[in-house]
Amino acid sequence: MAKMRVHLDPTGGIAGDMFIAAILDAKPEWYEGMCEAIRDAGLPKEIALSLLPHSDFALTGTRFNVEEPKTNKHHHTLFSDIRNMLMESVLAVRVRQVAIDIFCLLAKAEAEVHGKTIETISFHEVGEWDSIADIVGAAYLIDKLSATWTLGLLPLGRGTVQTSHGILAVPTPATVKLLTGFNFYDDGLDGERVTPTGAAILAYLQPKQSGAAQGGKLVASGTGFGTKSFLEKSNVLRVLVLSELEQQSQSDNIYQIDFDIDDQSAEDLAIGLNHIRAISSVLDVSQAALFGKKGRVVNSIRILAETTNIDKVFEACFNETSTIGLRYQELMRVTLDRWEKKFTTDGLEGQRKFVTRPHGVTVKVESDDLASTKGHANRERIRRHIAAKCETSID
Repeated sequence: MAKMRVHLDPTGGIAGDMFIAAILDAKPEWYEGMCEAIRDAGLPKEIALSLLPHSDFALTGTRFNVEEPKTNKHHHTLFSDIRNMLMESVLAVRVRQVAIDIFCLLAKAEAEVHGKTIETISFHEVGEWDSIADIVGAAYLIDKLSATWTLGLLPLGRGTVQTSHGILAVPTPATVKLLTGFNFYDDGLDGERVTPTGAAILAYLQPKQSGAAQGGKLVASGTGFGTKSFLEKSNVLRVLVLSELEQQSQSDNIYQIDFDIDDQSAEDLAIGLNHIRAISSVLDVSQAALFGKKGRVVNSIRILAETTNIDKVFEACFNETSTIGLRYQELMRVTLDRWEKKFTTDGLEGQRKFVTRPHGVTVKVESDDLASTKGHANRERIRRHIAAKCETSID
C-alpha cells in the first residue's frame, strides 16, 4: 500500500495563495471541489475565484486569485466571529476543523504580539475574504492529500512591509511567532517572503525540514506563483507529490558525528567512549583503527545519536576525548519495528528481541543471557531452542 508525502520547495517563499496554486497545479482535478468548500464556508457570491496559468521570465505554473469588489473599507474581523462562521457553515467536518486550527494558530500568534487574549484579537488583512478563502482552500487540500509533509529552507526576506499596524520589519512579528524553530536562509532579496497566512499553514503542518525531497516515486508536481516578482528569481512555491511503499518500518532523522583521535591512550579513550555511550540520546558508538599522518595509528570514532539533546552529545565528545573538532550531519534512517520481552525457559531468564520483518517476525536471544553457558555448541543449541519456543508464542 502506498502513502503520500508532499515536499514543499519555497524558492520564492510561501503564502496561502501560493500554497493553493502549487497543489492545484499538481492536482487540477481538485479545483472545483475546493471552490465548493470555500463557498460552503460562506464566501459571498460577488467574490470570484479563479485559477489561471501564469509565467515569468523562467517558469510556467498557476496563480490562484480571490477577486473582491473594490472598496475603501478595511475589515477588522474578530477571530471569534470567523470561528463561529466556520462552525455554523456546511463545510465538511474535517475541513472545518483544519481551517479553524489554522486560524487559531494565527490568533494565538497575534494575541502574543499585541498583548491580548485570543478571544479579543481581531484580524485586519487576514480578516479579508481573500485570506479566509486561502485558509479554507488550504484546509480542503490538506485534508484531500492526507499526506506527510517535508519542507526546504525558507527565505528570510529583508526590509519592511506596510500593514494595518504601520510599517513592520520582515518577517512580521506574528510570522516570527508562528515559525519559531524553522530554518531560514538569506538569499539577499528584499521583501516579505513568508506571509502570516503561509506561516500559519506551515505551523499547522509541522513539516520536517529535510532540505531535499529525499526519495520516493514522484507522481505529481506543481508550481504556484505569488503576487510579487523578482528580477533574477522566480517567486514560486513548488510542490513534489511522492508515493512511498508502506511497510513495517518507521523513519526518522538522526545525527552522525565523526572525529579522529591520535593522542589519547586506548585505556582512557575506552572510558570516555563508555561515558558518551551512556547518554540516553546516543544510539551507537563505534571506532576503527586507521593510519594517519606520520604513520600514527588513529582511532576513527563514529557516534549515532537522536536529534534531541544533540548539544549534550557534542559537549560530551569534547569533555571525554582529546578531539578539538567534530564533523556531523543529519541523516534519515529507516528501522524495522522491534520490541523486547522477558523470558524464562529451561531454567534461563533474560530478554528476547522481536523484529517485524517483511516476511514475518524473528526472535533473538541476548548473548549476555547465555554467558554462563560453556561451549559454543551448547550456546547455539540453547539459543535456537529458546528462539523456537518464543516464535510459537509471540504475543
